Amino acid sequence: MHADETPSTGPSTGPSTGIDATIDGAPLAPGPKGESWLPMALDFGPLLVFFIATKFIGIFAGTATFMAAIAIAVAVSKWRLGKVSPMLWLSAILVLFFGALTLYFHDPQFIQAKPTIIYGFFALMLLGGWLRGKPLLRYLLQSAYSGLSEIGWLKLSRNWGVFFLVLAIANEIMRATLSFDSWLAIKVWGVTIISMLFAMANLPMLMKHGLTLGDKNA
Repeated sequence: MHADETPSTGPSTGPSTGIDATIDGAPLAPGPKGESWLPMALDFGPLLVFFIATKFIGIFAGTATFMAAIAIAVAVSKWRLGKVSPMLWLSAILVLFFGALTLYFHDPQFIQAKPTIIYGFFALMLLGGWLRGKPLLRYLLQSAYSGLSEIGWLKLSRNWGVFFLVLAIANEIMRATLSFDSWLAIKVWGVTIISMLFAMANLPMLMKHGLTLGDKNA
């Protein structure tokens, strides 16, 4: 999630399951009251801009647009949410770095490698923490998944770690075997849908380990 907010004591605008997922596959925590859509928009928006720009003005102009869009997303996150999530920081740094390499060498393989590095980093972090008995995902999401037990956090960290590892391998296979357009379409739409389905598939386990859905009065 892109904002580590403390739970609000005011009325809620609706129930939240805490199972949204970002465009890079990471689970989202709730945003500020009335702006629960914003973190998802900040993650999905730049990649959607990349997808549209690439279709209409080409790979390299689209890459430059992607770089500008993610820089704007970081600024908006800091302005509206008060901070920038680790996922968005990492994604922005890698987009700017690999985007610059893509433009300099005129080779789209560089920007395609960015997801592999993100997925691999989070897989290593989450699985490493799980092996040491430390649910690192809890420190990223904080107030999300209200009521979840220590065991629940460990299982969730393990599950997302394995999921990220699979995504990293899949991205390498796709960028080696698919055209850029096919890779980008799967990255924008396929990974988003799969990530959300995976997040929903974890819901029964989370509820078994104490997750509370919506607002419950003490």
